[in-house]
Amino acid sequence: MRRFHIALAVADLTASIEDYRQRLGVPPTAVVPGKYALFRTESLNFSINEMPARAGQLRHLGFEDEAARGFSSTHDVNGIEWELFSPADQDAKIPEVYGDNVVWARQAAE
Repeated sequence: MRRFHIALAVADLTASIEDYRQRLGVPPTAVVPGKYALFRTESLNFSINEMPARAGQLRHLGFEDEAARGFSSTHDVNGIEWELFSPADQDAKIPEVYGDNVVWARQAAE
């Protein structure tokens, strides 16, 4: 499966999680309190980072693709960063970037 990826900066992570939970119709897949949240729908991989000075700005775009190997990043002719990664590679990257305080949806449900 291939999902389009959008990454945005937000002013308030907690308020944004609730807003996007309603808009997307799914709870976040992963949350790093005060820093980051990831949502996966059937067609969209959507991440938000708490960065109040950049709130509302696009951070990067890309594709989550199960066939991808590794985590790659390029820039298009407009300077926009595009990432390509598998779900497993992204799931491994989150604690690498944010540490071990990731709350996964499967943990929250337990």
